[in-house]
Amino acid sequence: MSLLKVEGLSKAFGGVTAVQDLTFSVSAGQIKSVIGPNGAGKTTVFNLISGVLKSDAGHVEFKDRELGILKPHKRARLGLSRTFQNTLLFDEMTVEENAMVASEARTRLSVWTYMLRLPAVWRTERDRRETARQALKIVGLVEKSREEAGNLPAGERRLLEIARALAATPELIMLDEPAAGLNNAETDLLKSAIRKIRDQGITILLVEHDMGLVMDVSDEIVVLDQGEKIAEGPPFLIQEDERVIEAYLGSADDA
Repeated sequence: MSLLKVEGLSKAFGGVTAVQDLTFSVSAGQIKSVIGPNGAGKTTVFNLISGVLKSDAGHVEFKDRELGILKPHKRARLGLSRTFQNTLLFDEMTVEENAMVASEARTRLSVWTYMLRLPAVWRTERDRRETARQALKIVGLVEKSREEAGNLPAGERRLLEIARALAATPELIMLDEPAAGLNNAETDLLKSAIRKIRDQGITILLVEHDMGLVMDVSDEIVVLDQGEKIAEGPPFLIQEDERVIEAYLGSADDA
């Protein structure tokens, strides 16, 4: 069953087309990656799906619901969460507090309930803390929950941003270049975290430049070049696709 459907999606900035007539779907429980050379339109696709940008044409469906002009925070409440290329953490807050921030997206208590400190507030805070700890456990950071986020090394900062996205209790999580700047050991931790996330029943849409990571964890891959889809399929077919090889390495004539 398709959890996410992207149909005919297009976006241009001035005279430059970033995404052109893009169509693909993501099945529930799947790890699907979107790859392509620099400038292929990958992050633009993420921004269109998450509602950061408005498309010029086409549409996005999540759980058979047309997202239309729905704002990002409302898409998050539906179960669509994401990370960004640049880690955006609150360095002076603890690791656990950073993870708890995202769970606010699913909180529906009124301002008056908070002001009066009704029992529902205490129950909600307890549930948010437990949700945050479960997210930190998945990415291997629960032992550092009391540390300040600003003290974490680069790899663990990446993992914390993923935990924060998980704390929003998504059905689909979008990871935007999570391996950027990581060393081999940190990338191995990331691979493990991605698999654990899928084991929790969460669907993953991944944009990544690290081809070793992509080939290891993906069920299917969509390849973009200059905003257009040039290939889609399982990793072993993508590796042998001539258009993909040409997009990354150039043609013999280019050489």
